[in-house]
Amino acid sequence: MNSTIIKVHNVSKVFGTKPKNALKFIEKGLSKKQIFEKTNHIVALKNVSFEVFKGETFVIMGLSGSGKSTILRCLNRLIEPTKGTIEIADKNITQLSKDELIEARRHLTGMVFQNFALLPNRSIIDNVAFGLEIQGMPEEKRNEQAKEALKLVGLEGYEDNYPGQLSGGMKQRVGLARALASSPEILLMDEAFSALDPLIRRDMQDELIEIRDRLDKTIIFVTHDLDEALKLGDRIALMKDGEIIQIGTPEEILTSPENEYVERFVEDVNISRVLTAKDVMKKPEPLVGINAGPNVALHLMKEFGISSTYVVGKNRRLEGLIMVDDTVIAAKEKKELHEIIIRDIPVVRPDTPLNEVIPIIADSRYPVAVTDETGKMKGIIVRGSVLAALGGKEAEI
Repeated sequence: MNSTIIKVHNVSKVFGTKPKNALKFIEKGLSKKQIFEKTNHIVALKNVSFEVFKGETFVIMGLSGSGKSTILRCLNRLIEPTKGTIEIADKNITQLSKDELIEARRHLTGMVFQNFALLPNRSIIDNVAFGLEIQGMPEEKRNEQAKEALKLVGLEGYEDNYPGQLSGGMKQRVGLARALASSPEILLMDEAFSALDPLIRRDMQDELIEIRDRLDKTIIFVTHDLDEALKLGDRIALMKDGEIIQIGTPEEILTSPENEYVERFVEDVNISRVLTAKDVMKKPEPLVGINAGPNVALHLMKEFGISSTYVVGKNRRLEGLIMVDDTVIAAKEKKELHEIIIRDIPVVRPDTPLNEVIPIIADSRYPVAVTDETGKMKGIIVRGSVLAALGGKEAEI
């Protein structure tokens, strides 16, 4: 993720009849409260700048009144910025004419709201196809795209139902399908799951992650829920009083808070729920080839001061583990490595959450191997690396 698709530079938004008067005080560094006392104007955003990379999920979070929903709506100019520039896919959104802006909204961005915003008198397929209908797309083609979008969100077969017949989670899936129907490059999601029950909310979060991975969409997701931000975000921007306080990966936000406000915000988070296997794994050295002899394996174990090592085949695919005692006997008895390999060993994927790794490593006498989906060796996890990664933060072990 190194291609920038969104650039927000020094965006401010002031609500009031004479916003330019308030801008002067923003430049002088006055607080939101001070500016309101002097001008009776509300500063919703104050010199906000950030970039979003193509294909990432960028989460904007903060408490009520922090400005998170305002900046989201500035991205497609549902709210007009008072100052600053916004570029999306090399288009300066702040300078587009009305017609150009409509075209950009049709193809660049799709929006998912908190309250579903479905039309009760229209069928599900007509709700999903509504934006395409407004664009003038022929009925057959728009229904085809709407069906594909419904299939993506798991609502295939519900085309002829009406919103009143669906649960809250299903309604939100319809809202997501409507946003996806026009194949936008970017999804803008404003507190999209906050009205759902906790269990349905978690299901929708998982659904969104799967859709993002399948379609390679860029997502800007607004939430006030830290757990949701940590689960969904590749990076998180934490806002307070219209300003961005810190931008970073979930791990950076948790382990390196930039000030006391961020530290208080994340202090009760169980870090083991956020870190993954790739965050705590060590380089898998040394590795022994399946065709190497036991004397080679013993030499490597001695060099690295270890009592076991992993055996790999072609393309570093994991075969199993060998122990030093078994290898000594194999060398004496002229055995080959495949005869002493322990194959029943714990293995996890790089994206396995640490809170799932901890009980595995606690119950195993062996280190935990980390492999990709092809079985290629990526790393190993030992108890010491887990404790070091937790960094003194409490975890439920």
